[in-house]
Formats: sequence, structure tokens, C-alpha cells
Amino acid sequence: MIHLKSLTVREFQKPDLDTFPFNLALIRSLRELKFTSPVTFFVGENGSGKSTVLEALACAVESITVGSESVRTDRSLAPLRALAAYFRLSWQKRTRRGFFLRAEDFFGYARQMRQTQEEFQQDLQDVERDYKNRSRYAQELASMPYKGELAAIQRKYGDGLDARSHGEGFLTLFQARFVPEGLYLLDEPEAALSPTRQLTFIAALKQMVAENSQFIIATHSPIILAFPEAQILQFHEGRIREVQYEDLEHVKLTRDFLNHPESFLRYL
Repeated sequence: MIHLKSLTVREFQKPDLDTFPFNLALIRSLRELKFTSPVTFFVGENGSGKSTVLEALACAVESITVGSESVRTDRSLAPLRALAAYFRLSWQKRTRRGFFLRAEDFFGYARQMRQTQEEFQQDLQDVERDYKNRSRYAQELASMPYKGELAAIQRKYGDGLDARSHGEGFLTLFQARFVPEGLYLLDEPEAALSPTRQLTFIAALKQMVAENSQFIIATHSPIILAFPEAQILQFHEGRIREVQYEDLEHVKLTRDFLNHPESFLRYL
């Protein structure tokens, strides 16, 4: 399902034009983006502006974040909040479900979850020490909240996100936090995923789209970009245009390299 149909950008005020991100050519040329598929990819070289637009969109949507501060308070997003103030969003069906996830946020979230588990375990040990001479009922009553929280984490994440490989942990987090009918904004999810795990990720996307969710994803991965019937928006030379998978430079270069690696490596 397409929840977010489009964003339009009103005219920037002069005082903002000389500051980031308003001084970027792509941002100055941005007038409207239409989302025509439940899965939209932003693709382009590093520095092309795709993450800038995705982060500003997350601020405009007021998306829930994973593993970082709120989009309302994260200092690193302050310039993007200023840009988001110029966005006007058009919805088919407004949703408050979903989340915003950057690749680097996953690692912070995994550490945070491990720390939370350790704190609950320490609290449980303190209860056992402080209540050792009390009745069994008093011990169970005092320990119940901590046992409940630890059990909830165990059900959701198993032994912990950092107890697995990065790829397994990322997929576990992604699937555990998924709810139907949400809008999900993802920045370079392939950073934690092997090629095989990227295929697993595509399968998860397909299932979630079937449950009326929408995805807007910034990526470099030719594997992820191959998702069937996805909309691909290419960020290039200060402009955004819709392109076909076969026309992407990422795809052409990867295919040429895999077919003839020696043609590239001999010049290194």
C-alpha cells in the first residue's frame, strides 16, 4: 500500500539559502517527489543527497527512530528538521506506524539492548540478595517486573542482537520491530547484510508489503534494488529522476566487473 503519495517543497526563505542543506544544488532544485510504488529506492553516489532527503523526510513524518534519539531532538538532524519544515506531505492514508533506521543506528541499538539486559539482570540479583530472608511470595512479587522485562527481550530478540552476526542481528531487529500498515524509512540497510542476507531481506520486504506497508530505502545494493516493481529514483548531478533497474550505473558496473574483473583490476 502507498501511504505517503508525495512531498512538495515550498519556496525557501532567503536567510536559509547559504546554509546546509539548502546550499546543495539538489535541494535547491527539489520541488516534488511522487511515490508510485509500495517500495521506493533512492540511489546515487556518495554525497548525491539521497540520505539528506531521506533524513529530512523522516523529520517531516516525525518517524519513530531505532537506536538513536528522536528525530525531534537528535542534534545531528537539526539542519534536516529545518529542511523538513518546508515539506508538504500528501497522504493516501496517514500512518503513525513504522520507523526510521540508519545503518549506524543498528549497532547503537544492539549495545543499548545489551546494556538494558545487564541492568535488569543486576536488578534481579539485587532483589534476590535483599529479599533472601523474606517469604517466597515477597521474593516473587519483587522480582516479577525484572523477570517480565527480561522475558520480553528474550521473546523478541533471543539471546541479544549483539550475540549474533551483524546480518542476523539486523534482520532480527527489523522483523521484531515490524508492524503491518507502516511507513519504513531505511538508510543503507545492506551495510550489515551479506549477499545471502540481502536476499532474505528482499523476502521480508515482500511479506511486509503484502501486509500493507510502504518502504522508502536509500541503498547502493544492486541486489536490493532488484526488488520487483519497485520505483527507483536516481540522485545525480543535482537532480532526481526515475530510472529503470537495467539503466542504473550501479547495476551495469557490478555486472561488468563480475563478468570481467581482470579488466578493472589490471589498472589498480
